[in-house]
Amino acid sequence: MSGFDDPGIYYSDSFGGDASVDEGQVRKSQLQKRFKEFLRQYRVGTDRTGFTFKYRDELKRHYNLSQYWVEVEMEDLASFDEDLADYLYKQPAEHLQLLEEAAKEVADEVTRPRPSGEETLQDIQVMLRSDANAANIRSLKSDQMSHLVKIPGIIIAATPVRAKATRIAIQCRSCRNTISNIAVRPGLEGYALPRKCNTEQAGRPKCPLDPYFIMPDKCKCVDFQVLKLQESPDAVPHGEMPRHLQLYCDRYLCDKVVPGNRVTIMGIYSIKKSAQSKNRSRDNVGVGIRSAYIRVVGIQVDVEGSGHSFAGSVTPQEEEELRRLAAMPNIYETIAKSIAPSIYGSTDIKKAIACLLFGGSRKRLPDGLTRRGDINLLMLGDPGTAKSQLLKFVEKCSPIGVYTSGKGSSAAGLTASVIRDPSSRSFFMEGGAMVLADGGVVCIDEFDKMREDDRVAIHEAMEQQTISIAKAGITTTLNSRCSVLAAANSVFGRWDETKGEENIDFMPTILSRFDMIFIVKDEHNEERDMTLAKHVMSLHVSALTQTQAVEGEIELNKLKKLISFCRTKCGPRLSAAAAEKLKNRYILMRSGTRQHEQESDRRSSIPITIRQLEAIVRIAESLGKMKLQPFATEADVEEALRLFQVSTLDAAMSGSLSGAEGFTTQEDQEMLSRIEKQLKRRFAIGSQVSEHSIVQDFMRQKYPEHAIYKVLQLMMRRGEIQHRMQRKVLYRIK
Repeated sequence: MSGFDDPGIYYSDSFGGDASVDEGQVRKSQLQKRFKEFLRQYRVGTDRTGFTFKYRDELKRHYNLSQYWVEVEMEDLASFDEDLADYLYKQPAEHLQLLEEAAKEVADEVTRPRPSGEETLQDIQVMLRSDANAANIRSLKSDQMSHLVKIPGIIIAATPVRAKATRIAIQCRSCRNTISNIAVRPGLEGYALPRKCNTEQAGRPKCPLDPYFIMPDKCKCVDFQVLKLQESPDAVPHGEMPRHLQLYCDRYLCDKVVPGNRVTIMGIYSIKKSAQSKNRSRDNVGVGIRSAYIRVVGIQVDVEGSGHSFAGSVTPQEEEELRRLAAMPNIYETIAKSIAPSIYGSTDIKKAIACLLFGGSRKRLPDGLTRRGDINLLMLGDPGTAKSQLLKFVEKCSPIGVYTSGKGSSAAGLTASVIRDPSSRSFFMEGGAMVLADGGVVCIDEFDKMREDDRVAIHEAMEQQTISIAKAGITTTLNSRCSVLAAANSVFGRWDETKGEENIDFMPTILSRFDMIFIVKDEHNEERDMTLAKHVMSLHVSALTQTQAVEGEIELNKLKKLISFCRTKCGPRLSAAAAEKLKNRYILMRSGTRQHEQESDRRSSIPITIRQLEAIVRIAESLGKMKLQPFATEADVEEALRLFQVSTLDAAMSGSLSGAEGFTTQEDQEMLSRIEKQLKRRFAIGSQVSEHSIVQDFMRQKYPEHAIYKVLQLMMRRGEIQHRMQRKVLYRIK
């Protein structure tokens, strides 16, 4: 029955001419018949449980919803007929067309009779997917040309959707002769118009060269979009630039992905003519050179990776395990321990980072405003306190992590930049780090080295969680719902006790946007130094041998899953009792700082505002979220207040900076240096003096007692003097 309804022209060739043309046609119709059989007969299930015709039902369902596409699994095709799958792998361009024709015929059969007004049959698009291993962009060589390939990567740019003609009609300028229904090959290949017009009419001059022009209103068009794929960062060899590849999508594949998504592409590796260069040199070098692109026939957006957390891919067993984990009584301590286990100490900072990773709950108010649920954290401190290591770890274990350094990032790179597309000369927008990390964490290292006007660009992203742009005729607002984890050094490189407030070189505007501010000091303490040195040595000695997780820690992948699971499944609120408790404590905190400011006659550089109250609420919610509870209890509020106390309040009071009397004024500063000079004159290097007698001496000279003790403390920190004999005698070393 093959070719029965094919309106071919049959003739007898008495000279036994060239039959090869016909053979190709026959082979095509046979293959199409096989494809049609596959779509019509492929079934899943066994006879006992009842089976379904997979593709037939899918075609019918999609067609009735006026979605004219169907997705075919290459594995199904291979199990039905090995040769068909092989043909499709080896020469996808022509066989995909046959498959689409077959799909159209099957759709015609399963949807008959169609309602009135919809009698015309639509073309069906066939998308392919396969479970084969993906190659990578670097392995695409010339022998893969026009084969089916599967490639993972990140979409970094997308053009707007445009139209491309599939069938065109052309007309001759002079004799008005039209040729219609010329098929144009799919992909980025063009169509060369014929140079001559073949109609000869008596008594008319011959048509000139290149007489044809396209009649746009008689063309059939489809949507298409060009994407740019970049290889995923973990596949790039060290020290190389990531490679790019152009993708061409048409019809239903358009607008399936947005820049920033991680995808796996099935496509035909094809070539296009490279654009003619303007200054064509005499020796035409690029004569047989073509640039490559991929004609996409199937896109899978990865659930893991950027833009999407793991939550979609949690199996029931894993969910059970994660819920058991979250129900452990000491889960908070465990998570804090599991964060960067190779870094010793700094427990409070790790707890704060755990809160940041889980995040509070985002609230939508009835009037359309939103309150942010993400926690921002700043670490200020001495060099060598493992700040950047913590940042690197957070980037690894948050569902979406972006790591930038302060000097290397500009305002446009963090927020969004407007770029002119070289081909179409129109402007389009590319999101920066804060936009790409939507739903995750941005780690900014060397926060103090950023230029002031670049730092201002983050203000809006940190509090309102949007980025508004008005550049080059593009006015828009992008979402950037991300937490910011920043690390900075103090102004003098190290934290300088005498300078007090001047160590912090940030405006109060940006400091109030951080929920927790930690001041990390490198204290001199013999026991701590000893344990720290032991810890570091053990790391260096047994770096690779200790792969399994230590008791009481969660390994990285499970932690990642737990974080994304809690973030999607749980959004706790404060309970009434906890809210009441918080209210009272906040008023105490405000009055505490006010008193502190009155005593020292100075405004603290870290303000305590209503934002700090919201910060405590968010921390409490994130503590509830770790346990997957619907409400944050009083215990959570207690812990949140404690964390806030050890971080921001300590930093704001920074009483430890310069004695209990607030901050040192200019006169105090002079007085301290006078005392120090006198002290050094008073006893030489290597001599011993009783502490009591020194203090008495200076008090006779009308110096305040706290100032003397402060100078002694300072000299001790610098290692100039030491206590001897039950801390009664001072001994000068240098």
